[in-house]
Amino acid sequence: MKFSEPVLYTPAHMWAQQQDDGNWLAGITDYAQDMLGDVVFIDPPKVGDKLHAGKPCGLIESVKTGSDLHAPLDGQVIAVNDALLNAPEEVNDKPYKSWIFKFTSDNNPLQHLLLSVEAYKKIVNA
Repeated sequence: MKFSEPVLYTPAHMWAQQQDDGNWLAGITDYAQDMLGDVVFIDPPKVGDKLHAGKPCGLIESVKTGSDLHAPLDGQVIAVNDALLNAPEEVNDKPYKSWIFKFTSDNNPLQHLLLSVEAYKKIVNA
């Protein structure tokens, strides 16, 4: 199982990484893609959608099952990775480089709910 130090994690197996411009990228963890199996479809939130931390905001489907995408923080979607939508299998190959959506979060007080790599490893027993 792979982990990425520069990202933060959610208990719902999403990762979030703040960019230099203050915006955030979000995707699913290596653990999540491994549990899902071969990803065949991603239905991300739409640009302009409001996000509510921990609440479903999209869908990811694999050959085995479908799973909700959960917002890492409160905010608003400002971009979707269109290239990933055309090649969803990239999530399996490079989960921490395959961001699904970009969002804004205004000095979010919920940021403390995001997990470090060490805390996330405890959740997935790694």
